[in-house]
Amino acid sequence: METDVIIIGAGGAGMMCAIHAGSRGKKVLLLDHAQKLGGKILISGGGRCNFTNTGASALNYVSNNSHFAKSALSRYEPEKFIEMVRARGIAFHEKKLGQLFCDGSAREIVGLLQAECEKVEAQFKLGTKIEKVSRIEGDPNLRFEIITSHGSFKCQSLVIATGGLSIPKIGATGLGYELAREFGLKLVETAAALDGFTFGDAETRSLRELAGLSIDCKITSGGVSFRENILFTHSGLSGPAALQASLHWRVGENVEINLLPETEAFPWFMAKKREGNRQIVKNLLGELLPNRFADRFAELYFSHTQPLPQVSEKLLAEFCDRLHAWKLTPIGTVGYSKAEVTRGGVDTDELSSKTLESKRVPGLYFIGEVVDVTGWLGGYNFQWAWASGYACGMAL
Repeated sequence: METDVIIIGAGGAGMMCAIHAGSRGKKVLLLDHAQKLGGKILISGGGRCNFTNTGASALNYVSNNSHFAKSALSRYEPEKFIEMVRARGIAFHEKKLGQLFCDGSAREIVGLLQAECEKVEAQFKLGTKIEKVSRIEGDPNLRFEIITSHGSFKCQSLVIATGGLSIPKIGATGLGYELAREFGLKLVETAAALDGFTFGDAETRSLRELAGLSIDCKITSGGVSFRENILFTHSGLSGPAALQASLHWRVGENVEINLLPETEAFPWFMAKKREGNRQIVKNLLGELLPNRFADRFAELYFSHTQPLPQVSEKLLAEFCDRLHAWKLTPIGTVGYSKAEVTRGGVDTDELSSKTLESKRVPGLYFIGEVVDVTGWLGGYNFQWAWASGYACGMAL
């Protein structure tokens, strides 16, 4: 079979690319080894799909080139996808911080993308394993041949929209990275991101009894801070703030947690002291933080049981400093089995920021998560999928 465009990967970015390439009269074929469309969309947002973020900008993405995403994001802003959602009659709501979710099911987003692909007569071949991809020499109209479990396909333009390594149970593979290497493109080292932290045995034991406890805090990693909840688990630290921090964390670095981002702890304790309050510090801390956490934190870092008036200002100041800058050293993250996304990927130096086309291989494009552009938690990665898919589709 011969066609204008073949897209390997029928997820969000791949379908968005197909919609816009097809709208320009291109014959498009999407190939995917999965048996159903949009597996990652279907499980996102607890099954309701956090399909975009109204505040998305290049500042919300991590990449070796912080400017690369600007072009695509500026040409396909969140409102454009929201217009598609409204036109389809999909009810949605803002949960917090610009995060938009379907009122109903993530299936509605998959249905929207599939319907738009069908309008432009893009074809799907699911359950199709990619066996070999090669360049065709000497034919100006057909540049690539893709040999699959369902036969051979040839095309003028080839788009890689295979996603990353995250959540292999729904079919994630490293195919996109393998193809990039085969064509001589550089890669930025990949890592599981938007993922929970794990700790060494000693820290894990010290925190395990806090499992299930959630605290509103500010967490800082790699010089970037997030204000949301952390959640203690049996293996380490999770929750929105920890997941956000993992995107900026590198092995060997600390994460720093401000447990009281809205209360200056030392002046608060000193005011209690001046009032003549005779409680012990652990009990007083329970007025600011959950009792179970206050008990454990004091046990770890402030074992003194004297009444507050007998505690020196120096000891109190040191304890308060720790409350505002609690340093923990993860040994890693949970891994790709749980990570929301894969950080790193195809080096943006290899691609045009306007079209996502390879600079060294004409007609070869990379879009979505396979590229070294990774967004924060909260709809930003879907917005990159839509924007990069649009930019590529309009260039084909």
